[in-house]
Formats: sequence, C-alpha cells, structure tokens
Amino acid sequence: MDDLDNKLENKTEPAHGGNGALNFTRYMIGGLCLILFLALTGVGYVQVEERREGGIRPFVSAENKKCIDCHLAKDVSVGGINDWKVSRHAPKGIGCVECHRAEKGDADAYDHEGFLISTLVTPKDCMRCHDKEAGQFERSHHAKAAQFIGSLDNFLGNVVEGPEVGTTGCAGCHGSVVKVMENGKLHPSTWPNSGIGRVNPDGSKGTCSACHARHGFSVAQARQPESCGRCHMGPDHPQIEAYYESKHGVLFTANKDKMKLSHPKDAWLPGKDYQFPTCATCHMSATSTQEVTHDVGDRISWTLRPVISTRLENHEARRKAMTQVCSSCHSEQIVERFFTQMDSGIALYNEKFGKPAKVAMDRLKELGKITPTPFDEEIEWVFYELWHHEGRRARHGLSKMAPDYVHWQGFYEVAKHFYVKFLPKVRELSPAVAKDLLAQETHRWMEKGMTKDEIAQMLEFYDKEMQGKRGGG
Repeated sequence: MDDLDNKLENKTEPAHGGNGALNFTRYMIGGLCLILFLALTGVGYVQVEERREGGIRPFVSAENKKCIDCHLAKDVSVGGINDWKVSRHAPKGIGCVECHRAEKGDADAYDHEGFLISTLVTPKDCMRCHDKEAGQFERSHHAKAAQFIGSLDNFLGNVVEGPEVGTTGCAGCHGSVVKVMENGKLHPSTWPNSGIGRVNPDGSKGTCSACHARHGFSVAQARQPESCGRCHMGPDHPQIEAYYESKHGVLFTANKDKMKLSHPKDAWLPGKDYQFPTCATCHMSATSTQEVTHDVGDRISWTLRPVISTRLENHEARRKAMTQVCSSCHSEQIVERFFTQMDSGIALYNEKFGKPAKVAMDRLKELGKITPTPFDEEIEWVFYELWHHEGRRARHGLSKMAPDYVHWQGFYEVAKHFYVKFLPKVRELSPAVAKDLLAQETHRWMEKGMTKDEIAQMLEFYDKEMQGKRGGG
C-alpha cells in the first residue's frame, strides 16, 4: 500500500482524467475539510465568546457599519456601541441610523458625516416600533413631569437657589424644554437631559432612556428599584428608601438572583415566575389578569404629592387594579386590611395636620400677614417642609409598608413641625387664627393640657376611630 501511495504521489499527472484526477480530488476534499474545520472552529469560538458575554450576535447593516467603524476609529462613544451589541435591538438590526435618522425640516436635524441625524431619540421615534407603549406613556403623569416649571419646587430651584440648580437638579428628573441652536445642535442649558417629562423639539414628551438607559435599553435594568430610585428618593419623596425598609425590599435584596429580571413580559408574572416585587411589579408589569402598562398611574388611587392628599379620578378602578397585583401573592384579607390601614393613615394626616395648616396659611394671606412672594417669610419655609417633606414621608411610608417612615421619619416629624414650629409662627402673626386651629378636638391637648382621664378618653376615641375604619376587626 505504501508503494502504491508513493507511485500515486510521484506519478506525473496527465492533461485529462486518469490517476491525476484522483489525486486532485483527494487534495480538494482535504482542502475543503480543512476550510470547514477552521470555519466551524471560528464560529464556535465566536459563539462561545458571545455566550460568555451574555450577548446575541448583532446584525450590522452597511449604513450602521459606517457609523460603528468611524466611532471606533475616533474612539468616540465606544461604550455605547458595546452596550448596543448586547441589546435586544442588535440582532434585529435596529441600530444607529434607525434611531437617529432625521427628516428634512426637523428642528434638530443636522448633517453628520453624510447622514442627516438628530442627537435626540424621542418617544416619537420609538413609537415607530413601540406604538402601544408610547401611547400609554404619553397619557401618564410621567410625561407631564416638566410641568413642574410653575411650581414652588421650581421657584426654589431656579430663583431661591439659582438657575444652574434648576438645570441640573430639578430638570434632571422632571425634564427640560429642549432648545435647538441654529446649527441643529442642542443648547447646553437644556441638554444633556434624560428627565422623564422632557419636552422635545418634535413636540413629544419624555424620554424612554430615563428608565431604559441607552444604548442597552435593558428590561432587567428598568425593573430594578434603583432605576426608579434615581429620582424617587430623598426627603420629599423617599419611595426607594421606604421600599428597601419594607418586607418587599428586604425579600428582593435577599433573593435578587431568583428574580428572572431579564425574562420577557409574559414570563415575568408575580406569584408564578417570581415572588418578590419591585416598583415595576406593582406599578407597571404584567400579572395573570393584567397586561404591562407604561402609564405608572394606572394602579394608583391616591395622590400623595400635594398639601392635602386626594383620591384620583376613577380611583375605584385604580384600586381594583392594584389589588389584583397584591393578590398575586397575598390573601384577600391581607390585601383588604393593608389598604384600610393606609387609607386611615392618609386620612389622619389630612384631617389633623394637612387641612388645618392649609386653612391657617390661607387665612394669614387673607389678613395680609403674608406677602404674595413665596419663601420670603420663615413661616412659609416651615409650612412647606411640614407637608412637602415630613408629610410626604409619612404618607409614602404608609403606602410602602415602611414602619420607620410612617412614625419616626414621618408623623413624629410632622407633629414636631406642626406644634413646635408652625403653630408658634401662626400665633405670632395672628393669635385669632392660632386659637381657631387649636379649637379642633385633636389639638386641644396643646392648649389646655390633659388629665389622665382625658388622655384615656382620647386614646379610646382614636381606638374607636380605627376600629370603625377597619370594619370592627
């Protein structure tokens, strides 16, 4: 056999057919096998690397390749490219051009390396593929967040503190009204900005990247409590702090690795696919009876923001929707009695502190004891912190089942502010207004003092009130 092989290898190939053809075929087959082996090895290597990074092979169009190659060559926004490569957009070929392409006549359009683009990607752009989500967001309170411009909060930020605070502080969460310069570039006083209610040059409101940070647009990231906590935190709206104090937050932290945060919406149902709720669970995500919503107010029955809390329009339907979320994990009795406790606590704040304080402030204004200019008198600061800081903390503590935020960081601070700071200022400006305020049953202890019997009667009064609101048990 060896001699035969040697002869075949050493034989001169004829011009056509014969053993030369056989030899040629053998080399062809060997060469093809080698090429196939190398190709499969290369593909396997790429796939292993992709799996290792947790990504999916991106589809890069010729246009997008130009963008990527140029950015890589100039070392510009490389992090954004890496985020995009592992996004859900990448394998579908949704890239730079699909999102940033502008139309002639767009206020913020400009020529960039031969492409007409816009720096901003707005909900109007996203709705080309996500029409339902964009519509839900557009009617939400989030989309109206920039309307804070006329509020006392904005007066503090832009006037009392200074306009730079309004630009990077207030508007950083609420959103700016984006202004475009003559060259199509965005004015630095209004951008960069990813505030949830940003008003865009195309007339749309908001930015999807407030929750789904560019360029990964990760659903897992949007479901994290920290995504909401970027803005829903601090002394005036401590939702994230109250959440992490609650049992919900404790359980999420202890079981984060079991949360399946990257699962698609139809495979991320509370009580079935996971047990430990995040902000998204209660306010947005799908349940066995409800679809995902990008209107975060759909399931909220109270507004806890103003001086006096009020029930929202269609609050019964909103409460029913939230109750269905709770019922994914809890019994009817637990859900019903939680809401009874929350409603009672909000009513306590309203009736004992919120309403009397507002009545007193309105009366002082009518009497000319307070000027029309906000925050030029000490009592205005005291009143503002009473409802805007302490009052909100107490109410958010109630809604998040956070005991310390209800008591020590909530109602204790409300009461201290009310009796030790606010009431003396009212009395100083108008003894008559202070007397009317103290005439209310719940405040008489401050004026007259109380005997042991009166204290017992007061406690009995509150106990009966709570029993009645709980339905007797």
